[in-house]
Amino acid sequence: MGAATEPAVGVYVYGLVPEDVEVAEDAQGVGDGAKAKVTSIPHGEIAALVSDVALDRPLGTPADLLGHEELLDATAAEVPVLPLRFGSVVSSPEAVVEELLAPHHDEFLHALQEMEGRAQYVVKGRYVEETVLWEVLDEYPEAAKLRDQIREVGEEAARDLRVELGELVDDAIAAKREADTDAVLEAVEPVSVLAAVRAPSHEEDAIHLALLMEKDRQDELEQVVADFAERWAGRVDFRLLGPMAAYDFVASARGGV
Repeated sequence: MGAATEPAVGVYVYGLVPEDVEVAEDAQGVGDGAKAKVTSIPHGEIAALVSDVALDRPLGTPADLLGHEELLDATAAEVPVLPLRFGSVVSSPEAVVEELLAPHHDEFLHALQEMEGRAQYVVKGRYVEETVLWEVLDEYPEAAKLRDQIREVGEEAARDLRVELGELVDDAIAAKREADTDAVLEAVEPVSVLAAVRAPSHEEDAIHLALLMEKDRQDELEQVVADFAERWAGRVDFRLLGPMAAYDFVASARGGV
């Protein structure tokens, strides 16, 4: 019987940083063991953050996604970084230079210079279900009427009414989401560089904003979010995430491999 062959190994690319960035000795990325150790491949004034990955190993587990994001977010908290999309794998260290770094060196360098001192933050707000439903019933007389009709008719007849009421509530919450998002956008505009409205990830999402920020203005952003959390207490539950890599604002790097 012949000796077992080692699985083929590729290079997993997380993102791009300035060439002089030093990778921490204990930095870990996607995968387990020695292959998950993160290093850098420099070229000119930029470098790629990389680790080895077995090519026969499927990617996409929750642990893989977490490892990818944690590495990039920890990096973004300290230095400029251009994140690549999850699952970016090339065949060899030479290919990282030839296919990614060399052809796009000046573009990536300029983008890194633009990211100096900046990172992404995410503002998330979710409606308190009972509160927002009472708002809809109070503000939309037809919703209250449908609710009363449902109480008065039999189960079979109520089915269509429930569907109608559900659609009305969904539309009303969508309108509230748009208005509330606009209010928060107006408030964060003075402290942010760029803003992007994310699609809701849940039917009760009230706010889902990605912001490109100067990291030294984080306290100001925290105060804006705290003010809204106090104003809408019992109505919207807020979370502020970041600093993180600028996933929503670095399209060229994300599509780079």
